[in-house]
Amino acid sequence: MFTSAFQLPLIAVLVIAGTSGQTVHTDSDRSGYVGTQVELRCNFANSKPPVKISQVTWQKSVNGTKQNVAIANPALGVSVLPVFKDRVKFKNPAVRQRTPSLEDTTIVFNNLKLSDEATYICEYTTFPAGNRESMVNLTVYARPMVQMSLSTPTIVAGSKDMKMTVATCVSANGKPPAVITWDTELDGEANTEEIRNPDGTITVRSDYIMTPSREAHEQRLTCISTYNNDQQTDNVVLKIQYEPEVSIEGFDGNWYINRENVQLTCLADANPAVSSFQWRYLNGSMPNTAEQREETLIFKGPVTYEMAGTYMCDATNSIGTGSASVEVIITGVP
Repeated sequence: MFTSAFQLPLIAVLVIAGTSGQTVHTDSDRSGYVGTQVELRCNFANSKPPVKISQVTWQKSVNGTKQNVAIANPALGVSVLPVFKDRVKFKNPAVRQRTPSLEDTTIVFNNLKLSDEATYICEYTTFPAGNRESMVNLTVYARPMVQMSLSTPTIVAGSKDMKMTVATCVSANGKPPAVITWDTELDGEANTEEIRNPDGTITVRSDYIMTPSREAHEQRLTCISTYNNDQQTDNVVLKIQYEPEVSIEGFDGNWYINRENVQLTCLADANPAVSSFQWRYLNGSMPNTAEQREETLIFKGPVTYEMAGTYMCDATNSIGTGSASVEVIITGVP
């Protein structure tokens, strides 16, 4: 083995593809994902009688600038440039033998990096035929990470004209970028942008914009990130806060004189939960037979004409107060 191959004088490159029966075969294109392994194939088709292979050089070419990657020399052995040494090796063990066979000089990249994307040249220096080479384009993909989040821990229902971002879906550091779509029954729209990162990856951010409402509470929003025909999904359940929506039950239109066990109950749909209920009698003072127990107004004893009138319930939470009323009519004995 030797360590100074990259300081050796470069042999003049004379590319004569396909002449005299010697050709270099590579794949035209190869690809892999960051962190995975990829092989760059290179095979030399020798003639009969065969020519002498003096050296095989793998080079990386970016924008016309070439950099040696790995060299196999029958006399000096194998050398890999230090920056690639821990990740690049010749696949064929025969290349590393004391008397090597250099017809197959496929190299293996481990733990691919974005910076590995380039054109790679496999060059054979032969005697007396000269140099032969072939190129392979390596594309490195980066699989994005998908994350979804609510725009804020507290989303409060507002007027119909008040639109806001309720959830954000991010597909981070993809190459090429992912495509984000939304799956939901909610009435809203998406605003999507692409952010180009210094390392060549692209982060896609999509905001879902809608008018928060009580109907949207507990509804599911699903983000779908499509990347190279693969889909990743993430979802959130909206938590919308809203003031109480109140209704009253208990009056069935059949409260008659001397009827027993009647009551009115205040029902409230609210988030967060109602913290207090307040009953009011709009026709004067609350009848003496009425007693409030939390959300329920209980009437003691038989029904009397003094119970007739309009009753209102106010339900309050941290967002606001909602109210409802019912008019109680007392009839004679059925």
